[in-house]
Amino acid sequence: MSTSRGELALGVQAGERRNMNQKILKLENLLRFHTICRQLHSLYQRRMLAQWRHVFSSAYLVWTAQLYPQPWQTHALIRTALSQHRLLVTKKEKKSQKPQLSSTKSKKEVEVWIGMTVEELARAMEKDIDCVYESLLNTAVDIDSLEAHSHLDEVWIKEVIKKSGMKLKWSKLKQDKVRENKDAVKRPQADPALLIPRSPVVTIMGHVDHGKTTLLDKLRKTQVAAMEAGGITQHIGAFLVSLPSGEKITFLDTPGHAAFSAMRARGAQVTDIIILVVAADDGVMKQTVESIQHAKDAQVPIVLAINKCDKAEADPEKVKKELLAYDVVCEDYGGDVQAVHVSALTGDNMMALAEATIALAEMLELKADPTGPVEGTVIESFTDKGRGPVTTAIIQRGTLRKGSILVAGKSWAKVRLMFDENDKVIDEACPSMPVGIIGWRDFPSAGDEILEVESEPRAREVVHWRKYEQEQEKNKEDLELIEEKRKEHQEAHRKAREKYGTLHWKARSFIKYKIKKQQQPLKPKEKAGGDSNALPIIIKGDVDGSVEAILNIMDTYDASHECELELVHSGVGDISENDVNLAETFHGVIYGFNVNAGNVIQQSAAKKGVKIKLHKIIYRLIEDLQEELSSRLPCIVEEHTIGEASILATFSITEGKKKVPVAGCRVQKGQLEKQKKFKLIRNGHVIWKGSLISLKHHKDDISVIKTGMDCGLSLDEEKIEFKVGDDIVCYEEKEVLAKTSWDPGF
Repeated sequence: MSTSRGELALGVQAGERRNMNQKILKLENLLRFHTICRQLHSLYQRRMLAQWRHVFSSAYLVWTAQLYPQPWQTHALIRTALSQHRLLVTKKEKKSQKPQLSSTKSKKEVEVWIGMTVEELARAMEKDIDCVYESLLNTAVDIDSLEAHSHLDEVWIKEVIKKSGMKLKWSKLKQDKVRENKDAVKRPQADPALLIPRSPVVTIMGHVDHGKTTLLDKLRKTQVAAMEAGGITQHIGAFLVSLPSGEKITFLDTPGHAAFSAMRARGAQVTDIIILVVAADDGVMKQTVESIQHAKDAQVPIVLAINKCDKAEADPEKVKKELLAYDVVCEDYGGDVQAVHVSALTGDNMMALAEATIALAEMLELKADPTGPVEGTVIESFTDKGRGPVTTAIIQRGTLRKGSILVAGKSWAKVRLMFDENDKVIDEACPSMPVGIIGWRDFPSAGDEILEVESEPRAREVVHWRKYEQEQEKNKEDLELIEEKRKEHQEAHRKAREKYGTLHWKARSFIKYKIKKQQQPLKPKEKAGGDSNALPIIIKGDVDGSVEAILNIMDTYDASHECELELVHSGVGDISENDVNLAETFHGVIYGFNVNAGNVIQQSAAKKGVKIKLHKIIYRLIEDLQEELSSRLPCIVEEHTIGEASILATFSITEGKKKVPVAGCRVQKGQLEKQKKFKLIRNGHVIWKGSLISLKHHKDDISVIKTGMDCGLSLDEEKIEFKVGDDIVCYEEKEVLAKTSWDPGF
């Protein structure tokens, strides 16, 4: 009996605690009421045209009847929210009464991953997307900012899964199977016993017009300089020079013009010795300093050739002293740099320069392995009619023969033909030898490493692997950029929410509507007007290095606020019909450097209204590009002063019923013309601009007043008051073509 009474008392106490818990729960629900309603209103605005499948479906037809909810609708919404909350609480109590083991077993497992979107989470849960929104109500998440494609943080993914009564399972991101590295690589260092002496590779560097090519002409006894457009070298030339003593030297003649910095750097990387040419009458210049820096970066020794010593104004000692500032110390000043005074024009001391180079090469003990697979470097790439893609290369290891399979960059070749700098066909090329190679499937880039492989399938495999690596690197960069943009967008949205957070939702919606209206896409006519301030261009060059130099110059373009410079396409070879079609599509201009455009192509371009501009000198091409950019800019209105007058007295005259102020003036400079424009200047500040309504000399109306004459004048604005000492300036406005502010640096 006592046991049953105890159980009864415990039951009563449990019932009281349950009632008390229910009362506390109801009180908590009421306290949360305001927040829930506000979030439901926000959710209603976002989803008012979508069909609700959950507890709010009964209110959907009523909500969509009007744009803004009425008071009776709000009460219905509140009742629905409370009933749903009670339902959830009841379900939660029932679930808590079930054994923990059976609850765990019945939970559905959802596979999720970091960075998944709202839509992906709903799909993984096999729920409607609104289920995700409902789970995030009454949390710190801004429901208004969530879209189907919005990414969710890890904490909110867990929250949604938890509230949905499901079990979380993190999945590993699906990764592509790690591919085996199929790239071709250099061989290990050769056995010293296999090495034999080789000729030095010498690069000639220096400032433009300091006589580098003329100096090489004397050594080769040819006339390269005469064939160069404008007298300046515009691509790397590789030549093998045989000296009377029997030694051979491979010379690389690099451009000295400012535009070809990349070519000079490439020349320094493949060379053994650098001959630095400095004009005795000009001294150290910008490209001289750059060449010294290239030599230091590549750790290549220098031989100084002081050229133009035959001129009366030549001062070799001044050149040596100037070079001390750049750590180039000649032997005369206790250093280790040989200095040779030469004259490329007369040929003085040419043999002394060659002997100095050979002596330095002997000290370096240059050797190479002539056996095994070939290794080399691409110096230039160009296209030749009847031959296709052609490269100039320096062989650095092995012996190149006809039929060899080569890989360079993302291109490969089966050597069909080889020739020297004189276009003479050769059977093999040994280390240090410059050679032209025919048989490439595509253009390798200048500076690419050449490696010989065993077969064509192996060459294709290497090229495919390199393209795959490039694609993976690009995808990685794209993902980083996308993530960066996403963070910027989230930050901008957060700031916008802070800005509008204190506003009523109606005011906030109206402001958002106005912003969206301003961001509407332009109409076709507006687009056509906006695109006029852009210059799309197509670049075609004779060799890969020339195109590279032009593109490097374009990278310095910093006047996009004036006119956008858009590169549509660039390539090597003559201008084709495809280039013309591209230019027509983008309303662009075709620039050709050392290339041709056939009559048929030019006629097609003229018919389609496409400009083709051909140049043989790089700085002429850049000047033309600057002029084309300037022509796209709006004209500038300039004021040209015609005359100036000083106000000596002020008075007024009566015209009808009003008084008109008049200034008594004397013309100090030029003349005043009544039909032109005028401005009134006081203490150096313009206080009025406009026209005259009268100009008189004594009592006569005149149209022109010349220097030294007195006159009276009145303005077209009566409220302007004259003061003695003011200046009147007569001027005319002229439209002048604007000039682009872009300075390519030369």
